[in-house]
Parts: sequence; structure tokens; C-alpha cells
Amino acid sequence: MFTKPDSLRKLIRKYEHNPTPYRITRGAKRREAFAASIRDRGHNRSVDDIVRAAIQEDADAIAISSYQGGHNEFFRYMIDRLRELGAPHIKVFGGGGATITPDEINALMSYGIERIYHPHDGMQMGLQEMIDDLVQRTQDGRQERTPPGEPGDWQATDVAAMITLIEAGSFSDSKLAAMRKAWKIKSGLVPVIGVTGTGGAGKSSVTDEILNRFLGCYPEMKIAVLAVDPTRRRTGGALLGDRIRMNSLRSERVYMRSIATRRQHLATSEVLLDQIQFLKSRDFDLVIVETAGIGQSDSEIVDLVDFSVYVMTNEYGAASQLEKIDMIDFADLIVLNKYDKRGAEDALRDIRKQWKRNHVEFQIQDDDIPVYATIASQFNDPGNHMDVY
Repeated sequence: MFTKPDSLRKLIRKYEHNPTPYRITRGAKRREAFAASIRDRGHNRSVDDIVRAAIQEDADAIAISSYQGGHNEFFRYMIDRLRELGAPHIKVFGGGGATITPDEINALMSYGIERIYHPHDGMQMGLQEMIDDLVQRTQDGRQERTPPGEPGDWQATDVAAMITLIEAGSFSDSKLAAMRKAWKIKSGLVPVIGVTGTGGAGKSSVTDEILNRFLGCYPEMKIAVLAVDPTRRRTGGALLGDRIRMNSLRSERVYMRSIATRRQHLATSEVLLDQIQFLKSRDFDLVIVETAGIGQSDSEIVDLVDFSVYVMTNEYGAASQLEKIDMIDFADLIVLNKYDKRGAEDALRDIRKQWKRNHVEFQIQDDDIPVYATIASQFNDPGNHMDVY
């Protein structure tokens, strides 16, 4: 929420759950722009899904809209799970129209819920004052992050706190240099896949399908995901919502963290490499990095990962525009997503032709070119290629 360079240490993260959680940040001078919602997305999430996401994202608060009954058990169980998993510092806010009665609100707040807003609050306070109240309560109760102890004793909350500290620039140059050496020694041969592409091309959906395949084919594999979203130049904030597109995150073998670029005109964070190296040093077998949406000339992800995937659609304009896309030169794999759209077959042909020209590989067969069509919106679709190596 407070993400200006002079106040990174005061960073506040909040989850809104309708009932899917996501992290949202806004500049301190734009508090009126803080409120956001997700409609018709990810309903009926379990308490464990929400709590796991909040802990992985190192959230300071969870906000839940509950209109379907069962709220007494739901809210109480959430408080219990946060306490059991070592995250009692995460505040829980709620609302649900008149579904939650005043007597139930009092009982739930006595149990540990920070506040539940009733329609009477809306009439008396108004939306902006309720937002300000939530923000202030979260800020007042925010727990300062400190470096975890010995790595052998770490929990999920410690991994999340470490990523936050790296993001906030909390370590001195000498300390960071020492940690980088330790990370490099421990990281071994953990591969890193980078997923990049234009905004709205379906990067998160493709990433979700990749996760789903790895989890199904390798029952013991543990995967970390870093998802980068752009920081808005005007407000200094970022809407980090890639999590809402990923259904595979329910697996306990997946750790997913959203981060902001914290800089303009680039699709990665300045500290992304350090965060990648840190996660490689943990007990993960694979790290996947998803960048923010990029333009034609962006290719910085190639320098940070071992295998790069470029996701695009057929909406790139005239075929001559393909000449300008750097990632056709550098990507190890090109994904033409949304192949069910009109004109996608022509786009696949043109992209393959462009790949041949760029790589001076005119004799290669089309099926051998690393350009593949996908329809990632069909979750868990068996697809046409079922070979597992």
C-alpha cells in the first residue's frame, strides 16, 4: 500500500477475498485509490487456500466478503489456522451486507476478527472512511519484519518475510554480498523458467497450466513462482492479481509470491535476481518467473533465467510487426495463446516464418520450430501432445 521509495519499510499488504485473495498496493498520497474488488472470480475458496496465500504473500491483512452463510465457522476457523501456522499478526476484516448480524459481529470480533463492517457502518462512515479505517488499523498493527533465524528452522512465514526484506532493501551491501555467496552455494542446479509476453496474452493462465503438468508428472516436485506486476507511474502502486488466474496454487508443493516492479518502463524488479537466487537455495526443485506485460523491444528476462517462454496472441498487427519483437530472437519457446480466436492459424504460420528468418533456419520443418499454439483458458485440458520425457 505504501510503496514510495522513502517508505518501503512501511509497506502494507492486504488481501481482499471475494473470496479470492490478492495483494494490492497504492501510493500513500493516493489512499482514495486504494479500494479494489474482484467480481465473479474464484468464489468458494477454502480457509486453507486463503490463509496459505496470505502467508506466502507476507500479507498484513485479509479482507473477506461473505454473503452465503456459514460465516461464524468460516471466520473462526481462519483465526485458528493463522494461529496454528504462526501468523496471528495477520489481521482479518470482513463484511457481508446484513448477512452477519450485529450480535454475530460482536462475537466474531471477540474471537479475534479485527473488524466486520455492517451496512450501518456504510451509512454512517461512507466507503472512504471505511477504507481509511481498515488501512489505519492494518498499519497500526503491522509487525515489523526481521531476518529469520537458522535456515533449518524456517517456516513459510520466514521465507515470505525474507522475500519482503530483500524487496525492501533491508540488508547492507556487505550482508547482501555474503548472502548471495551462500545462496549460490546452496542453489545447485535448480532450473529457472521465465514466462514473459504482452499484457493480456494469458501469461498467468499458461503458467498455471505449466504448474499443473509438472505437479501431475512429478509427484515429489516442489515449485516456487515469482509473479511480477507493473508499478503505476502516477500513483506508485501496483495491483498484484496474477494469483486469481492460477488454480494449481492449492497444492502444498507450490510457493507463489507476487512482487511489483517498483520502477517504470521495465517488466522485472531490480531485486528479482536476488529473490530468484534465494528461492533456488531453498528446497525447491524448480523456479518459475512470470514478468509483467512487455513491449516489442523488451527481453530482459532472458538474462535472469535458464529457459525463456514468450507468450503472445495473434493481435500483434500486420505481419511486418513481427520483425520488431525481440523475443522471437531470444525465446527458447514461443507460445501463441488464445488459438481459438479468429486468425490464429494465419498468425501461427507467420510467426513460424519470422522465426525461420530470424534464426536463418529455412530448411527446418514447421513442427520442429519451438512455436506452439495453446488455448490456456481450458484448465487441465489434455491437449494434443501428451509426451512426457
